[in-house]
Amino acid sequence: MPSIPRVGSPKEISSPSNPHVKELAALRRRRNRQSSGVTLVEGYEELDLALRAGVRPRELYFCPALTGGSDPRNVVARAAERGAALFSLSRQAFDKAAYREGPDGWLAVVPDIETDLSRIAVDDQALFLVCESVEKPGNLGSMLRTADAAGVTAVISANPVTDWGNPNVIRASKGTVFAVPIASAGSDEVMNWLAEHSVNVVATTPDTDVLMADVEMTGPTAILVGSEKYGLSDQWLAGSHTKAKIPMFGQVDSLNVAVSAALFTYEAVRQRLASRKH
Repeated sequence: MPSIPRVGSPKEISSPSNPHVKELAALRRRRNRQSSGVTLVEGYEELDLALRAGVRPRELYFCPALTGGSDPRNVVARAAERGAALFSLSRQAFDKAAYREGPDGWLAVVPDIETDLSRIAVDDQALFLVCESVEKPGNLGSMLRTADAAGVTAVISANPVTDWGNPNVIRASKGTVFAVPIASAGSDEVMNWLAEHSVNVVATTPDTDVLMADVEMTGPTAILVGSEKYGLSDQWLAGSHTKAKIPMFGQVDSLNVAVSAALFTYEAVRQRLASRKH
């Protein structure tokens, strides 16, 4: 594979006690990310997708001992062209900075992700995934990957528990958190926003006789999923236009929230593809 291109002169850091390394470790905590207005992106694939989505890294850190001198997609050059400061870390320093087990030697500091609800556009084909108080970063990340694959208009976190800049959200999403429009707001604000834009609100719940395939989702639609432990709140169940469920034939009465979101999302996609044939 081609070696890492020489773009400028990366600053070399060998000590795990270097101030830059300490700052990277501190950014694992949400309050530090929020106060600094930045977040971390770790992993080559995630960085590549973030760059393709237009992200402008402030700092790029790489560890030749872990990367093997390989950069086939020219991440270093692309980050440098966007003004990123470059740092080459020793294995010991990178292990201190990385939050993953078994890191691949790539880490960047990027501006915080925009989450203002007013930035989201609505048209007659809009499809939204609204996540109420979802706690686990892995579930949010999985839903973002589904949203990216299915062409969802935006993913909206209502009454958010986990921030979109959580490194594990970025990891689980494979970087699609930078490619899919996202927003965060309180439930009242999200509900009012959906009403103002005449979006059909579909609540996912096992407590109904209506199957998801029987719900019309070809127009502007918001699919609602709730927290892992409690599901959707009474506020959202009462505020939805339709309640629908996934057909289930076993002993359990619920599925993982990311799985449920994927099934509902692709039912909406199926309906939209079918409507184009008529």
